[in-house]
Amino acid sequence: MAFTRSSNSLGWSTYRYRRRPFFPESTRRRQHTVTSRDVGFTVREMETADWASLNDEQLLERRISSLGLKLEGTALEPLIRQLYDELSAKGLVFHPPCHVGDEWFVPIGIPAIFIPFFLVHERLRALERTMMLEVEGETPDWFMKLMRHEAGHAYSYAYQLQRKKKWQQCFGPTSREETPATYRPRPFSRSYVMHLEDWYAQSHPDEDFAETFAAWLTPGLDWRKEYAGWPALRKLEYVDELMRSLAGTPPVHAPEYRVADYNCLNVKLKTYYARKRKLYADTYPDFYDADLRQLFAAPTGITASAYLRRRRRRLLNAVCQATNEKKFRVNKLLARLTERCDQLGLHVLNDDPQQDFRIAAFITTLVMNYLFTGKFKRTK
Repeated sequence: MAFTRSSNSLGWSTYRYRRRPFFPESTRRRQHTVTSRDVGFTVREMETADWASLNDEQLLERRISSLGLKLEGTALEPLIRQLYDELSAKGLVFHPPCHVGDEWFVPIGIPAIFIPFFLVHERLRALERTMMLEVEGETPDWFMKLMRHEAGHAYSYAYQLQRKKKWQQCFGPTSREETPATYRPRPFSRSYVMHLEDWYAQSHPDEDFAETFAAWLTPGLDWRKEYAGWPALRKLEYVDELMRSLAGTPPVHAPEYRVADYNCLNVKLKTYYARKRKLYADTYPDFYDADLRQLFAAPTGITASAYLRRRRRRLLNAVCQATNEKKFRVNKLLARLTERCDQLGLHVLNDDPQQDFRIAAFITTLVMNYLFTGKFKRTK
C-alpha cells in the first residue's frame, strides 16, 4: 500500500507503519488469491466448513489456502459494492477487482485490492483478535476507509498516474521501494489530509496520493470546507481535477496476472501468526531498570508486577488510545515491564491515586519513542 501498500506489509498503521513487511522481498510480490474457481466451495459450504468449529489450537494447524475462503456471499461483498458505487457516483468506471490475501495491500504494478483473509469469516476474526488483540478493518467504517485508500493505489497503477509531471509536482517523486519502516510525522502539518491514523500520508508520496484520493472519495465529506486554508487543499483539488478527466475512461494499464504469482496463503495459520507476532515483538532493553525503580520505589506494599497485571487492560486501552499503536505491541511491552518488575522485586503503594497516571505516561512515552525512532528507547 510500488511503495504503496503494494508491498506485502503487515498491518497498516504506524510509523513502522502497519505495513512493515514480514515476508522477504522475493515473496512480497507473490500473493495468492483464493477464489471460488480455485476451491469450488459454495457459500453454504464455507459457512458450515468443519474448521469453523475447531478450537484455536486445531485451527492453527490448518493452511489458510485450505479453508476455501472467498469474498462472494460474505458480509464483505456489500461493502465492496459500496466502494464501486462510490466510484461510479464520481463517474469513474474502473472498479478494482478484490481478492483474498494475507493482509491489506495492492501488488506492485497490479490494480487490484487484496483483503485480509481473517475478515472473511467470524471464526477467523475471533482467532485474529485472540492472537493480535484487534482486527484491522473489522467495522464497516474502518473497512471502507481502508478500501478507499487501497482504491487510490489501484487507480495509480490502472492509469499510470505517478508518471504525470503534475502528479509528481503535487505529491513528490515516487519509487518502487516499500513504505519505510519508520518516518517522522509532523502531527500539526496541514500539508496532508487526515484519513487513516498516525499521519500515514506523510510516509511516502504514493501514500500521500492514496490518502488524498480516499478523502476525496469519502461520501458526505465536504473536503473543500474541511481543508479550507490548508496546503492539502491544493492536493485535493488536483485529485478532483484528475479524476474528472478520467471519468468514463477505462484503465490504460490492465496487466494480466496469474493467481499463482501471488501465493502467500499456502502456510499454516500457526506459521502466519508466528511471523506476525514476531514482527511486533520488540526486544526490551535493560536500561529501563532505572525508570522502573523510580516508578516503583515503595519499600513495601503490593508487588509492582501484581499491580501491572491487575491494571493491564486499563493501561493498555489508555496507551493505545493516546498513541494509536497496535494493542499487540503495547501488550508485549507491558508484559516485559511486568516480568522485569518481578525480577527486580519492585513494590508499589496501592493507595497512590497518581500511580496509574505516572505509569500510563511512562508507557506512552516509550511507545511514542518507538513510533518516531522504531525502537522502545528514550531520546538522549
